[in-house]
Amino acid sequence: MIVLVTGGNRGIGREVCAQLARQGHTVLLTARSERAAKEAAASIDGDVHPLRLDVTAAEDAEEAAREVAARHGRLDALVNNAAITYDTWQRAVTADLDVVREAMETNLYGPWRLTMTLLPLLRESTSPRIVNVSSEGGSLAGMGGGTPAYSLSKTSLNALTRMLAAELRHEDFLVNAVCPGWVATDMGGPGGRPVAEGAASVVWAVTLPAGGPTGGFFRDGRPVPW
Repeated sequence: MIVLVTGGNRGIGREVCAQLARQGHTVLLTARSERAAKEAAASIDGDVHPLRLDVTAAEDAEEAAREVAARHGRLDALVNNAAITYDTWQRAVTADLDVVREAMETNLYGPWRLTMTLLPLLRESTSPRIVNVSSEGGSLAGMGGGTPAYSLSKTSLNALTRMLAAELRHEDFLVNAVCPGWVATDMGGPGGRPVAEGAASVVWAVTLPAGGPTGGFFRDGRPVPW
């Protein structure tokens, strides 16, 4: 498989790239800076290629599509992993809406735009997959107060997952959202489970066999309430 992973230079994204590479897949590791992408790709054994990509920039998405088309002619899986702003300091009743808008740009509009831009390449695959890295914080079933920018952006990403799955089902796409769980990363902070476990949940969705689930929300291969 040829898999593009956004935010692949650290945390869950980097570990997803490493696990996919160990399985023998071709990995396009993207980061906002060329240097970060190159350093991360060089640290992983396997067929890993760095690619500069800021998901908030339409021109970056278009350039990435041109590069993937020129190098590979297709894309088998897109992992929308890049995310920002776990705003533990905020509450909905007093939120800075500029912070919310900024989170939406990266956490929702970025994956949405990139997916649309890369769709022609995904359609060249015989088994196209789209995996949106979400969070149980975006689950309406268990939602409370706090982290409004992050939680609302992930709820919206879940909704987008459902829409894309429905619209692309007839083309044999599998489109799913994955919650890696609370993972010990720069964003998640200390105390979470190992990064490898959270990443494995994402890799499971990337490598689903034909006829696998689509339009679902999963953690460790098991459904999470919407």
